Amino acid sequence: MINVDKNITLGKLAVLSVMYSGEDESALQKKGRELGYRLYKGKVGSMDSSKIFAAVETAAKKEGLIDQRYREEHALYHSVLEAYSGMCRGQGGLGSILRSAGLLFCIVRGSKIPGGDGDGEWIAVALYGNMGAPIKGYEHEVLGMGMNPI
Repeated sequence: MINVDKNITLGKLAVLSVMYSGEDESALQKKGRELGYRLYKGKVGSMDSSKIFAAVETAAKKEGLIDQRYREEHALYHSVLEAYSGMCRGQGGLGSILRSAGLLFCIVRGSKIPGGDGDGEWIAVALYGNMGAPIKGYEHEVLGMGMNPI
């Protein structure tokens, strides 16, 4: 089992949560919640990037991580866009260039650092999984993370 840093930051929590599973994931998420972060982990697979964005946004709303106000939706959108851009190495698009993605995603909301730094709340999104041609065995691992103030 991992030893979770008591000073884990928002972005690091998002990235590690999306990569860990089992007992390590449970311990990490428990520590994150103890430090005041709110988080959710889900999965999505698609050849259509809009379905990836929609899955993350739907989960964030359903889990109460964002509300209907523009600034919250906007912060989430740009966090997903940054994570997606990193995952695609800056090359936008999946299906249009015959690539598919099977991803785990994690959304984390809270202060950039535990206990806050007076900078308000932020939202981080991490995407991790496989991307490649839509043929089993032709994919490779990808990771992206985005973070924005709310």
